[in-house]
Amino acid sequence: MIEVDVPGWKACRFRHLVLDVNGTIAKDGVLIEGVLERLAMIRTQLDVHLITADTHGNQDSIDRSLGLTAVRIPVQDQVKAKLEYVQRLGTDGIVAMGNGANDALMLEAAALGIAIVGPEGSAVEALLKAKIAVSDIREALDLLLYPKRLVATLRR
Repeated sequence: MIEVDVPGWKACRFRHLVLDVNGTIAKDGVLIEGVLERLAMIRTQLDVHLITADTHGNQDSIDRSLGLTAVRIPVQDQVKAKLEYVQRLGTDGIVAMGNGANDALMLEAAALGIAIVGPEGSAVEALLKAKIAVSDIREALDLLLYPKRLVATLRR
C-alpha cells in the first residue's frame, strides 16, 4: 500500500495500479525503457494490473517481461471494459494510468487518474478526466515511488 496525505485534497491509501498498455507503458507493442525496473519496485507496494486490447499483438512478450498477465479486453467498447474493471477493484484504492480516449472514464473513476502524454500523445478526454498529466510514463511511475511529488502536485 502507498499512503499519502495531500493537504486540501484527501488522504490516499492506494492498493492497486491499473495500467493501460499501448501508448502508456509500451510504444508500438514494445515496453518503454525504464518501465520494467520501476514496476518491479512498485509491485512491492501495490498490486499491478495491465489492461489491453493487445493492439500490436505483442502482449504475451510484455507479460513475460513483467511477470504479469494482462487482462485482455475486446476491441469493441473498451471504455466500458476499462471502467468496469476499475470499479470491480474498488475505485478508492486505485491509481490508473492511460493516454487514450478509451482510458478517460477509467482515469476519472480511479482515486487518482494520471494521463500520460507519451510518444503517442494523449487524447483530450483523458487529459480532462485525469487528476494529473505527465509527459512520460517513467515520471508517472516515479510519482508513486516518491509520493511527496504527488503532494507537491495535488495540494491545494
